Amino acid sequence: MLYAVLFMIAATVIARAIRAAVLRVERAAEGMFPDRTAPMFLMQLAQAFVYVMAAILYAQLVPFLRAFGTAMLAGASIASIILGLAAQNTLGNLIAGVALLLYRPFRVGDRLQVTLPEGPVLAVVEALTLGYTFLQADDRRRLVIPNSLMANQVTIHVPPSA
Repeated sequence: MLYAVLFMIAATVIARAIRAAVLRVERAAEGMFPDRTAPMFLMQLAQAFVYVMAAILYAQLVPFLRAFGTAMLAGASIASIILGLAAQNTLGNLIAGVALLLYRPFRVGDRLQVTLPEGPVLAVVEALTLGYTFLQADDRRRLVIPNSLMANQVTIHVPPSA
């Protein structure tokens, strides 16, 4: 039980340190992120990873739980493969969203020409989330475009007067 308490305390301390670091970076980079979606998502993902790793390491440390810990590692590997295959489109949008947030080819408020199945459309970027880019077209339509498409198409910045 002592090991369980120590691992839980260590995981909590590391998770809180991750949270503090992300919040510190977010305050220091004021205006760098159009919204808090990306930093908060990555922070929660890292915290969940810390707790899962603490549980697996604890199970590996205690001799009578070692077989259970090995089964947890194997199960996590199989589950990640199955989830990865089942969520290819979603994960593709997520990774493209992170790339768009990091590389910043466009920002909220930019006026772009994007290509839709019906042809080129002029629109203003309203929001950029981890999965989708939201645009307001000149004809007042709200466009919701998966980030994987936004990352893989030629996007033209249009001056505001056009």
